[in-house]
Amino acid sequence: MNESNDVFIARGPVLIAGATINGSTVDIAVDETGTIAGIGEGIRREHDVDVIIDGSDRLAFPGLVNTHTHAAMTLLRGYGDDMPLQEWLSQKIWPLEAHLTGDDVYAGTRLACLEMIRSGTIAFNDMYFFMDRAAQAVDDMGIRATLAYGFIDLGNAEKREAEIKATESLVTRIKSLANPRIRAAVGPHSVYTVSPEGLSWCADFAREQEIGIHVHLSETEKEVVDCVAQFGKRPAAHLDDCGCLTPRTVAAHCCWLDEAECRLLGKRGVSASHNPASNMKLAVNRAMPYHWLKQHGANVALGTDGCASNNNLDLMEEMKFAALLQKFAWNSPTLLSAGEAVAMATTAGARALGTGPGTLIVGAPADIILLDSRAVCNTPLHHADSNAVYACNGGAVMTVLCQGRVLMHEREVAGEEEIVREAAAAAQALVGRAREAA
Repeated sequence: MNESNDVFIARGPVLIAGATINGSTVDIAVDETGTIAGIGEGIRREHDVDVIIDGSDRLAFPGLVNTHTHAAMTLLRGYGDDMPLQEWLSQKIWPLEAHLTGDDVYAGTRLACLEMIRSGTIAFNDMYFFMDRAAQAVDDMGIRATLAYGFIDLGNAEKREAEIKATESLVTRIKSLANPRIRAAVGPHSVYTVSPEGLSWCADFAREQEIGIHVHLSETEKEVVDCVAQFGKRPAAHLDDCGCLTPRTVAAHCCWLDEAECRLLGKRGVSASHNPASNMKLAVNRAMPYHWLKQHGANVALGTDGCASNNNLDLMEEMKFAALLQKFAWNSPTLLSAGEAVAMATTAGARALGTGPGTLIVGAPADIILLDSRAVCNTPLHHADSNAVYACNGGAVMTVLCQGRVLMHEREVAGEEEIVREAAAAAQALVGRAREAA
């Protein structure tokens, strides 16, 4: 066995020696399948491992799960900010996205994976375009992802058929990879961009394929008003009538849900993805009603949204935004405690994407992050959850394991310079093509 400070450690049995979990110093043994084989004091003698990671001065947490993002939008980070939503979309985002290529999505998704790994995220739920190339990036980076093609038919039957074919093609492609870290989902964008026929097809296809559904829900008041005017019902009820509310569904934003809709999501077993930074930045004017969703049994997880509207993928930072926004918006200092925020980013996220229990227990996937207990943000260390949520950000994450594979050790990720360089070049070329076409 080797005491290792290597930048990248190959797959194989690993022991994290002397890390802190809930105030106790323990060893964590990981077997060759990437499963936690043991947790306890002095267990290193019981397990034959290839590599020992020094866990002293490290706090062990479950890996974080980002339940809503558009990963390749890292290339659009900072391209258009501080604008009204519709102007931002029509003048900045959509014109640039019209020139995206598969190579752009590959480069942008690799950058997103790097950023997520560096801030402790080991799995994410993505909806975008050229998702076969996103899958290649995820495979290369060693992270987990659930990938959906953004299905938008705008009520047009011909476009709907094209979206159906694109969705079927992606699902077939991802299943052919036979990679347990990469899963497919269907991605009906929203009630205002997908017809009832399109929503119903997505629901039926997801059920047939036994895959998830990833949808935007009630992000803005206009979405609710328009849905009621067009269909005579609020968005959650409309999605339910189309079969899209299931235990496999992740509904992003959920800002303008009323209590009856929260009850419906809980009844259907839906996971709601809270995206506080994006919702505040785009001024949607209402915070997700977390208290109602919690009361009615919905699984409430955490997401960043894309980098064009956040502008980062740091889920540790997002935990703080979530807790503060809920307290402020609903005038309750006890709402969404630090412990609940950590659970949203770990256990609730893992439940939403089906990646395991999202906890550090024997038999669970070895999705583990180690935080620096001697960092300024962790000093003093009265309560680890409190520091993780209110004091620290992703910069406190030192080591990341996904299914037992070490993706980052002591803040270093293999190939980082190349990933950053290629993404920067892709973004510059993308903007250049858009300007030439304008």
